[in-house]
Amino acid sequence: MEALNVLVSSAGRRGALIAIWRRTLADLGLAGQVLATDMSAASAAFHAADRGLLVPPCSDDEFVPTLLEICRQNGVGVLVPTIDTELPKLAAAARDFAGAGTTINISAPEVIEIGFDKRRTHAWLTANGFPTVEQVDIEDARAGRFEAPRPWIVKPARGSASIGVTEIAADSELPSVADSVVQSKAPGVEYTVDVFVDRNGACVSAVARQRLEVRAGEVSKGITVKNPAVLEVVRAVAESLPGGYGVLNIQVFHDAETGAANVIEINPRYGGGFPLAFEAGARFPRWFVEDAFGLPSTANDDWQEGLVMLRYDDAVFVTREDAGL
Repeated sequence: MEALNVLVSSAGRRGALIAIWRRTLADLGLAGQVLATDMSAASAAFHAADRGLLVPPCSDDEFVPTLLEICRQNGVGVLVPTIDTELPKLAAAARDFAGAGTTINISAPEVIEIGFDKRRTHAWLTANGFPTVEQVDIEDARAGRFEAPRPWIVKPARGSASIGVTEIAADSELPSVADSVVQSKAPGVEYTVDVFVDRNGACVSAVARQRLEVRAGEVSKGITVKNPAVLEVVRAVAESLPGGYGVLNIQVFHDAETGAANVIEINPRYGGGFPLAFEAGARFPRWFVEDAFGLPSTANDDWQEGLVMLRYDDAVFVTREDAGL
């Protein structure tokens, strides 16, 4: 293989991920372009890519057909989804993309559904014996059928990026939002663990990042930490999923006093803070290409502990016309 085109879907603000894939192609000695799609040209990563292409919103029936045609026309070899709402449709269409010569960095539909729905996440974790928080539907909490100590965490059942997540101290503070769940608050420190799972379902690498500061639901400051309790439970979760593949990120709270490690989220996609794991040595994009195309594997679990990421705002500058405004 001498060339490979990569497409980052729903690119948004993910300029760092565009740069990582461009660097990956260079490291592999492959010619090719890193493309980006978005529903709006007013997207930084859209313009940071070698080419930006418009698609309908992922909720639109034409989203998948449009993306598939873009992949065909541009010889895209790897498609990289980035947001939760596009995952179910892309997982269901993975064979269609494969027929067009495009491999999607995505897990099986069963894994997508487990991660996308907080009720299914909780049911799967408890059914498989993994430690997690207590959880009920918001209607049960309103009816007094939740006895977990306060404060409680209220989340949309199918939310992402911490949108709509609130902490409440009393029953009277329960929001009047339907389709939400209420969880007990996990004790300890929160970690997001970036995971790479190969085609055989083996967790090749797991990099734990402690969140030091979060802005708009995404980590803005973080540090890599080799916490054995966290890494052990995450590896077990990743390898137990019914069809986990490629890049995932799993969120865990670890209480150093009791040793408890509670899994709270399974996200079968790149996390917003993945650039920290990459710079620590987790070359997940390269390993995915090697695994997907049968190249000699360089995958390993040797990464730098104590690497700190301090994110800052950057910008691209385009004309009004190029931004579609």
